[in-house]
Amino acid sequence: MTSGRIAVIDSGVANLRSVFNALKRLGATPHIAQTPDELEDAAKIILPGVGAFGAGMARLREGDFIEPLRNAAALGVPILGICLGMQMLFKRSSEMGDHEGIGLLEGEVVRFPLHGPKVPHIGWNQLDHDETAPLLKGVPNGSYAYFVHSYYVQSAPENILARTAYGVPFAAVVGRGNIYGVQFHPEKSHTTGLRILKNFLEL
Repeated sequence: MTSGRIAVIDSGVANLRSVFNALKRLGATPHIAQTPDELEDAAKIILPGVGAFGAGMARLREGDFIEPLRNAAALGVPILGICLGMQMLFKRSSEMGDHEGIGLLEGEVVRFPLHGPKVPHIGWNQLDHDETAPLLKGVPNGSYAYFVHSYYVQSAPENILARTAYGVPFAAVVGRGNIYGVQFHPEKSHTTGLRILKNFLEL
């Protein structure tokens, strides 16, 4: 990569401004990527997202972002998915049908059990982790993060960096190689979220 630009993908299904402002607070110079060409010289890529999986993937396909994301991943560019953005990094989702994801991580997205707590899950949950993952450096075990979602990721244990629970245990932070994801909103999670974003910038 020829520059230190942080590309934040504008997929049309995210509140980019809050992520953008959080990165600026950390001293980064984020760039809103509205076309796939804008990923070519990015040092790091962030994929935020809110809403339904199928709609999010449709917007990425319409913008021709999927293959450039896969290419960047293959080249070793660090990629961070946020909320729906994390879910879209996986193989598939059963949200309102059967949808193919970007496929950078093995696993699938499933709904919280019908006979459990109220869905969507909205609020603060504690992160359970062993404090060894670089993305979680300086984040004490038990720190709180802010979640808003109705579906969660099922993946192999080796892909899960932190867990939490809402009726069932689920992956709160994932990572494998240069691919990372957080199910919560780091830009709304105060010092915990800012530290995780800072760690990603310093990877």
